[in-house]
Amino acid sequence: MKVLAICLITILDWACVEGNNRTYYMAIKEVNWDYGPHEMNMISNTSIADDEHARTFLQPSYDRIGRIYKKALYFQYTNDLYTEEIKKPDWLGFLGPIMRAEVGDTIIIHLKNLASRPYSLHPHGVQYTKESEDDAVEPGQSQTYIWDVVEDHGPSARDVDCVTRIYHSHVNGPKDVYSGLVGPIIICKKGKIEEIEKKQYEEFILMFSVVDENLSWYLDENINTHCTEPESIDKEDEDFQESNKMHSINGYLFGNLPGLSMCDNTKVKWYMFGMGNEVDIHSAYFHGQVLTYQGFRVDTVSLFPSTMIEAIMETKNPGKWLLSCQVNDHLEGGMQAIYEVKNCTKKSKSLCKFGSKTREYYIAAEEIIWNYGPTSVDQFTGKKLDDPESESAPFFEQSDNRIGSSYKKAVYVGYTDSTFTKKKERSKEEEHLGILGPVILAQAGDIVKITFKNKARRPYSIQAHGVSYAKSMEGASYNTANVAEETQSSHVVPGEIFTYEWEVPDTVGSTVQDLNCLPWLYYSAVDVVRDTNSGLVGPLLVCKHLINDKQRGVAHNYFMMPNVFDENKSWYLAENIAQFTKNPNTVNPEDPDFQESNMMHSINGYMYGNQPGLDMCRGESIRWHMLGLGTEVDMHGIHFTGNTIDIRGTTRDVAGLFPHISYSVMMTPDNEGTFHVECMTTDHYTGGMRQQYRVKSCTKQIPRIGFFHTRTYYIAAEEVEWDYSSNRTWEHEMYTHHEER
Repeated sequence: MKVLAICLITILDWACVEGNNRTYYMAIKEVNWDYGPHEMNMISNTSIADDEHARTFLQPSYDRIGRIYKKALYFQYTNDLYTEEIKKPDWLGFLGPIMRAEVGDTIIIHLKNLASRPYSLHPHGVQYTKESEDDAVEPGQSQTYIWDVVEDHGPSARDVDCVTRIYHSHVNGPKDVYSGLVGPIIICKKGKIEEIEKKQYEEFILMFSVVDENLSWYLDENINTHCTEPESIDKEDEDFQESNKMHSINGYLFGNLPGLSMCDNTKVKWYMFGMGNEVDIHSAYFHGQVLTYQGFRVDTVSLFPSTMIEAIMETKNPGKWLLSCQVNDHLEGGMQAIYEVKNCTKKSKSLCKFGSKTREYYIAAEEIIWNYGPTSVDQFTGKKLDDPESESAPFFEQSDNRIGSSYKKAVYVGYTDSTFTKKKERSKEEEHLGILGPVILAQAGDIVKITFKNKARRPYSIQAHGVSYAKSMEGASYNTANVAEETQSSHVVPGEIFTYEWEVPDTVGSTVQDLNCLPWLYYSAVDVVRDTNSGLVGPLLVCKHLINDKQRGVAHNYFMMPNVFDENKSWYLAENIAQFTKNPNTVNPEDPDFQESNMMHSINGYMYGNQPGLDMCRGESIRWHMLGLGTEVDMHGIHFTGNTIDIRGTTRDVAGLFPHISYSVMMTPDNEGTFHVECMTTDHYTGGMRQQYRVKSCTKQIPRIGFFHTRTYYIAAEEVEWDYSSNRTWEHEMYTHHEER
């Protein structure tokens, strides 16, 4: 009887983990793909021909391919006859069909290659034997792949119910993927696919990628088909190559991605991944809403090649909103889409409760002369910043054709009231802010009112991350096919005043996993790239209820924005050349060395240790608010020497940062002295993105740390000859079955 019971338990246990066979019939076909089917920049509501940026990538000509490229894509069919295609959602674009499976399932894929060259199917996030890894399928042939979704490949207990994975062709991975062969796999916990089928939430899958058509197998065909003078094409020409780098979301540019529509008060799951090259660092920003990512409140998520993430949105704010990569070069290149939150519930758009506290700020945009090195000295070496033998000289030398340390810029300035006659003086606590605008502080449940006066000579605005606002209060301008929503808020002309109202409902405040306060950016968004490089950016801090403005228990709040200010893209470049170079007529703005001299590797607008005000006492609680901005080069690893930091419950001494990403880290310094806070990205380090912070003893008695063991190591630095590739047989094996042709 006991043996029978054990057998029964064993059988039942086996049945509990037994999964389903999920079968897919897939084919690879060659098609002509249109990156801009509306023949418009849908964001600016201009034709491709009339739009400077869209024209670069989408306009065909005698030496440009334009918006249509031959590609190889995955398609799904109902059975092995491959005659009845299963339609996929429009918003998937050129991504392959969605494969779904739960932990315990087996995925069986019957793949037929209807293309003209060998391809394959290779998964991420499932278990497979060598026979089902990525064997090449010749044209006209078929292959069956079998993948198992085992528990240690599925969502963990801390993950959301379903996680993002991908599949792609792997005969020659980069060329196959750039040719179009990539798609999503959604792996779920047991029983969770049923929720999708019952429409308990909406879901969308997005791939952010600079698709490099220069590396596609079909480049020559595309040149011969779409260029009117194909014989004139130099495939090594940099401008030609740039025109084939398609800054896309699911294969669409400049707002051409269709179908991102959902109702308000709906749970939406966004599955996102990145693919590509070293330029593919992405900051996906959802205007108008916030998300939860890994339990933390965000409105922007970072991606790089083969990262796969999930974020959850509770739609609260109806309207048509911009979804974009905030990396400057990608923003200009068209990595933008529109998503719509429909007012299905017909509820009031106000998200804050009656009687909410209103916090008022008075901020102006003003033009100033900014000095990146006000002491004229490299505080690390003691040398003059323009010393010809120094690392700083290329940026600080002032000569016939070099601008030097000072630039005209536009900055946000705080005032005491609506007359804009008395500036708010910065306290010692605020002197570290540098070029940043005044700190806007709010608590969950507040209404924030910003009276903004444009004292500059061109239109500017204020656009904020992390708060809720009506379309009439948005500081960014983009086409939503609703002209009535275009307001002064996105385009405040010189001399005019506009009052922004932002709501800070509980739904945008800290989660249980967040720190008490969330840092965000605000910035001018008339032209995001040029406005921010001109200097218009500042910090916003949103705190939980019951935390007062001094934030009990935190001695100092330091806002740190590492950024390569590209003065070549400032609105004031011509004026800076005229005012600060000694012989303006000799300046060539396109000269690479001149352009490099204007790339100012700074933290809060200071270089080479010139940032003041980073002082603290040993044992105090210090909150460092990290703010990202910029373009592809702005991938930062900020190292705090001498002390450690706490990042979301983990002990570190380096904080990573991408453009438009913001978060806080905590430090309780236990080591006295002068230490460095510096970007360890090599070019940024040598370029001056380094500051000093000082830890003093003060009066508070902090017990010294006790150490119990001494571990001794003997290490020498020796010179050797190193062979990076001592065995090249792998290369022969790799290309045996798929020579380029």
